[in-house]
Amino acid sequence: MKKRPQFDQFEATELFCPHCRAAQPVRRHLLLVLPGGNKYEYRCSVCGTAVGGKDDNDASEFTEILRRT
Repeated sequence: MKKRPQFDQFEATELFCPHCRAAQPVRRHLLLVLPGGNKYEYRCSVCGTAVGGKDDNDASEFTEILRRT
């Protein structure tokens, strides 16, 4: 019997902001589109301070950009 993963990817909704000195809601911003996946940065939705980051392994956006050119 093959086990299915219980989740695909985690997505942060709230992280600690050192500027606000409290956990705040965050927004995800795309930094780079790479052949191996995308690089994102999480920013505090109150003050805009960068509070974290995430890399994914989804290369579909990169291949779509190559297809357009």
